[in-house]
Order: sequence, then C-alpha cells, then structure tokens
Amino acid sequence: MNENFDRAPGAERARNPSAEPGYAGATSGDYDIRPTVFNQREPLRQPRTSPPFNDGSIGAAGNAGSGDFQRQNKPQQSTNANSVPASRGYNDVDPLVKSSKLSAAAPEFVPSGFMTYEEPTYYDDSEYYYSEPTLADTVTDFLGHLSSSPGSFESDVEDIASMLNSWVTTEELLQELVELIYTQSTAIPNFSYTGARLCNYLSHHLTVRPPSGNFRQLLLQRCHKEFEQRDAAVRGDPDIQKKFHSFVLFLGELYLHLEVKGEKGPNRTKILLTALKDLLTSLLSHPVDANLICAVKLLKLTGSVLDDTWKQSGEQHMEELLKRIENIVLDAPCGRDARQMLLKLVELRSSDWGRVRSAAAASNATPENDPNYFMNEPTFYTEDGTPFTAADPDYAEKYQEILERQGYFYDAYGENGNEVYDFEDEMEPEMEEAFENFCLESEQKRQQ
Repeated sequence: MNENFDRAPGAERARNPSAEPGYAGATSGDYDIRPTVFNQREPLRQPRTSPPFNDGSIGAAGNAGSGDFQRQNKPQQSTNANSVPASRGYNDVDPLVKSSKLSAAAPEFVPSGFMTYEEPTYYDDSEYYYSEPTLADTVTDFLGHLSSSPGSFESDVEDIASMLNSWVTTEELLQELVELIYTQSTAIPNFSYTGARLCNYLSHHLTVRPPSGNFRQLLLQRCHKEFEQRDAAVRGDPDIQKKFHSFVLFLGELYLHLEVKGEKGPNRTKILLTALKDLLTSLLSHPVDANLICAVKLLKLTGSVLDDTWKQSGEQHMEELLKRIENIVLDAPCGRDARQMLLKLVELRSSDWGRVRSAAAASNATPENDPNYFMNEPTFYTEDGTPFTAADPDYAEKYQEILERQGYFYDAYGENGNEVYDFEDEMEPEMEEAFENFCLESEQKRQQ
C-alpha cells in the first residue's frame, strides 16, 4: 500500500500541474497519463469535515508524506492563513465588551406603553357545570325569555307558576323572588308591562303564604320603600332619577294590572291610586325635563283610568294636576321637547284621552250614528288616480268599474270562481303581430 496514503486531502492532486489543460501528472512513472475531468489549475476546496489547518498540522503532513508536501500552493496557503485568525479570535476580547457597563444583574427593560403578557389563570370550573341552578339563575332566565318573547306570556306563565310553587317554599325564598322580579321589572327596558302582568298572576297562583305576608303584600312593601325616597330621587343625579322614573312607570303598570278579589269582582289596589297621585305631585314639584317627561308618560299610561276613578269619587285631583302643568308651560324654564309634550298632554285630556263616547255598538253601527264606521275601509283609486272609499256616494258605481276593467273574478278564476284560467293559450293575431314587430325593432337596434 502506498506510504503516502495519509496525506492531507487534495495535497497530492494539487502539485505538479500539467501544462496541458484538462490533464494531471501521475504520482509514479508506471502509470500512464490519463485525462481527468477536473481542471487542476484551480485548487480543490477543503472537505467540510476536515479540521482547520494550523502550523502543527502542516508540519505533520509534511513529515508523514514526501518532501514535496511541504510546498503548498498559494490558494491553500491563503486558506490556512485565514483559518488561523478564526481560531485565535475565540481567545481575543472585543474592546467594546471590556469597556461596556452592562450588567447581567440589571433589571429588565420595559418600554413605555408595552403591554406585558399575563398567563391566564386556570381554575377548576367543574363544580359550575355540575352544580344545581339557584333561584336567582332560574328567575333571571325566564324573565329574560319573557322580555325577548312577550307573546309567549300566556302559554308560559302557567309553567312558570308551577315551577315556582315547587321551588319557593319558605319566607326567605319568597322575599328573594319578590326582589328579583322587582329589580328586573325596573331594570329591563320596556319590561314593566310584562312584569306587572306576571306579578298579578303570581299573586293569585303562588301557594306559599308566610306570616309576613303573601306575594302581593311583600311586593307592595318593596314598592313602598322606593316610594318613601321620592322627594330625594326627583332632585338626585341623572342615574338616581332614571332609576326612580323606571319605578314610577312600573307602579303605573301595577295599578292597571294588579287586581284584588272583592265581593263584586276584581278591583284595583286603592293604595296604588294614592301613591300615583303623590308621585305626580313630586315630579311636577321639581320641573326638570326628565321629571316632566316621566310625568307625561305616566299620565298617558294611566290618565284615563285615574280621571274616571277620581270623578266617580268626586275628587278634582286631575284638574289640579293639569293646572300645575299649565303653569309649568308658562313659567318653568323647561326644554322645548318637554314643553311640547306637556301641551300635547293637555290637548289629549281635552279630547277625553282620545276616547269617542258617542260611538255605537259594533252590531248597531251605521254610517249615520258612528263617525268611525268607515275608518278601517280600504281606499281605491279610479282610472285617472282619484281616491275613493266606501263613504263616497258613488262608491258602488266606481267599484264596479274597477271590477269590469281588471276582470278579477271572471278572467282569472272563471265565471263560478273555481275555474283556473289557462294563461298558456295562443295570442290573438293582433297581439302576435305586435310582438313580432317588437322583436324586429329590438333586433335592428341591437345591430346598430
């Protein structure tokens, strides 16, 4: 075996370059000169797996091989020369590093406005999924359902009362139920009407009756607590006023819907009648826009019932309230919208709250004794666009002209009304000719 087998990679192939391009000399005279594929004028690169050459490795390679190995070509010398500073650079220290004042023990730098990431807190919520719902959760759920679907009240209220009867069995639970319904009825927008209807139904169908009072009595006691704070609420900040106004409208709905069984049938709660009169007086005593608008809403809601009840008892409370409203319109520095609402309210009361007393019964109504006889009749239009209704003297004649012109019943459904008209019949000659002319004109315009 050749004794120069342990030479450095590429060393033997790089020496004695041939003058003939594409040829290289052999290491022994016994071998013929053969053409090689690579051009030996360019030195081969070092293998990626070979360690960097240094002075010791070069000397070792020269001692192990022939003396010619000590003569390296220039590209290899440059390569070895470049590898030496790279190995020595690990021992040198950059002057910038020596002069740096940075410290590994320095606190972490956080730019201003940078939002630090916090790991989410994980907790075991398995008890939430498997725990039984509370009364508050159940009441909130079905009140939210009634708020979003008020039309389902009649079909769902019986099931709701049955569920509450099986749940509410103690005085504490009944107190909690009253507080929940009151809070939701005054907090959810436009729920006071449905809440008052629910309170009336539960007052007659809840079976629990503790010594402190039944559902209706506890509800009135809760409303009385809010009623006692009326003078301070009308002068409070906007949030307190808004909460108080929601209570006022809910109390108005309760007066209209909460019934008490009596000897002559169900009656309205008299205590609520007195409370509404005092609430209106408090609202008008501090005539800011929010209080005035609330008073107008309450009178539009309950004005006709309050007026009739006070007239039956010979009291003049409505006249007193309207007199105060007229003085506020003239003297109080209220806004334009509030003043317009007050004027409209006075006008509404002058028309008996929009009611028509002289209207005849539906069975005896005629155009002569009922001014609203033709209120819901449809409006028709003649050929020239003139509108007319059933109140028009020429109604029958004009209506017959419309039927003849459009041919609703005979042309579409036949003479007896049950024959289907065949719309697929052939066109008449004149119609067919006109249609062909139209097609030709359209074709000519498209070609132009």
